[in-house]
Amino acid sequence: MPDRWKPNVTVAAIVQRHDRFLLVEEHTRDGLRLNTPAGHLDPAETPLQACVREVLEEAAYDFTPTALVGVYMNRFVRTRTGSDITYLRFAFTGDLGQHHAQQRLDEGIVRTVWLTYEELQASAHLHRSPVVLQSIGDYLAGQRFDLHLIPADARIFSPPPASAPPLSGCRTVA
Repeated sequence: MPDRWKPNVTVAAIVQRHDRFLLVEEHTRDGLRLNTPAGHLDPAETPLQACVREVLEEAAYDFTPTALVGVYMNRFVRTRTGSDITYLRFAFTGDLGQHHAQQRLDEGIVRTVWLTYEELQASAHLHRSPVVLQSIGDYLAGQRFDLHLIPADARIFSPPPASAPPLSGCRTVA
């Protein structure tokens, strides 16, 4: 199946401090955009690990996920190239830890900002994705799921042998 469709898997952190939410302002191909600290899942990484890494890289904070807020799908067509991309985003909430003020932010990140929900609503046209406002709205509505909903098999952490036999219970499709 050479043309098998696969969504881009991403993670995001929803962090509230008092009445404000942590966002990053970032350069994109469509100009400056606002996003929750977020990014792509890397090989040999669980969604939880990816979220911890992305918050540190994009906002320079330690982060401990405590709940899954939701899983979201979003289809996006790049304005300049016409590329049709679907994202599958796992949005987590959790505890913000130490700020590493001297740490350089990820490439493209201009700064972190703390916005109220009203400011988020007013700036929706600047969001990187409509999922930003949707996931924060779900968070405010109290939507939380146990982190055990996203188990990871230990085999994701090591490459398969060169001639790995089929997994037990799985059929090989010719």
